[in-house]
Amino acid sequence: MPIREHLRELRKRLMWALLGIGIGSIAGWYLYGPVMDYITAPLAEITKQQALLNFDTIGAAFDLKLKVSIWIGTIITSPWWVYQIFAFISPGLKRREKIHVLAFGFAGVILFAAGVVSGMRMAPLAVDILTSFNPENSASLLRATTYVTFYMRLVMAFGLSFLAPEVLVALNFLGILGWKPMLRHWRWAVVLCFVFAAIANPLPSPWPMTIQAFVLIGLYLLAVLVSFIHDKHREKKTKERISHD
Repeated sequence: MPIREHLRELRKRLMWALLGIGIGSIAGWYLYGPVMDYITAPLAEITKQQALLNFDTIGAAFDLKLKVSIWIGTIITSPWWVYQIFAFISPGLKRREKIHVLAFGFAGVILFAAGVVSGMRMAPLAVDILTSFNPENSASLLRATTYVTFYMRLVMAFGLSFLAPEVLVALNFLGILGWKPMLRHWRWAVVLCFVFAAIANPLPSPWPMTIQAFVLIGLYLLAVLVSFIHDKHREKKTKERISHD
């Protein structure tokens, strides 16, 4: 296809992806109430001090509802816009490559969803711990947009962190990163997993951080295993091709 046709196809897929997110955002608009109840539940459970959300402008509540709706729509329509990426690149791929891309897309959706769920379970604990540092008999007037943005970013950070192993496997399939360098630098991977878990889990108990770190380490080792199998298979194919020639 000429460049103009590629750009036209890219525009088409972007429009379909944005349309899907838009429809998901409409659903998010109606889900805003229960989602906000879940997000603000940690504040309602604070008993030692009063914690209130503050909307500092007339349109702040509307802006926040729109932002949260788009956030919800982006999460619940992730299978749709991931498929649009596959649909854009699939015409130039062979059958085996299409299977690989489809598998990567499916695994990415599953991993991202698992990370989001993990983040939503951890965020209330983070809010509870951080607000516990407020002086006794004080009131917390939290800016609504700041609080909700912190919550959404924490959840998205967990979701994206679960995609890191898939990125490593993708680099391996592209021939950029082999399984041996990945295994050789496992110590750095362990350190990075614990650092991320420590930042994302501001809790006094070490167990949530340790569990989160071990989950990330397990995903990293899984990426190494998949890369090992792929490299061995590729080496076998190369030897067979050389012996045949």
